[in-house]
Amino acid sequence: APENVATAEPPPDPVTLEGSETVLLVEDQAEVREVARQVLRRYGYHVLVASNAGEALLHCERHPLPIQVLLTDVVMPQMNGRDLALRLAPLRPDMRVIYMSGYTDNGVVEHALLEPGVAFVQKPIVPEQLARKVRAVLDGPGRLEPRDA
Repeated sequence: APENVATAEPPPDPVTLEGSETVLLVEDQAEVREVARQVLRRYGYHVLVASNAGEALLHCERHPLPIQVLLTDVVMPQMNGRDLALRLAPLRPDMRVIYMSGYTDNGVVEHALLEPGVAFVQKPIVPEQLARKVRAVLDGPGRLEPRDA
């Protein structure tokens, strides 16, 4: 096995990582955006894609159905991910937020871009880690109402 692959994790259980919820993906870099979109779709999620805060705002205003998760880059032109999440909160109060960054978890907090303890995914994206984080955020305690079966 390659040395850089962690072997401590249990084998993936695809059933628990899949979902049908809607994710609003906001990422200004096309390659990263496409990788994240493909990963989320592969796990069954409906993905709304935005390359900037303005597009994300339009999705939130126009999408007729709930958007369960905002998956946003932290550092973007125009408006950073944290400010975007704050801006979208009144429009989508039940939407949970996951941040992505090339900085480490601690680096983002140190740069005062995010509060400690927020949901975070490190870039470059590792598909299974992204799927696990989205599922954990959706299934965890929070403001999300129980959805109808």
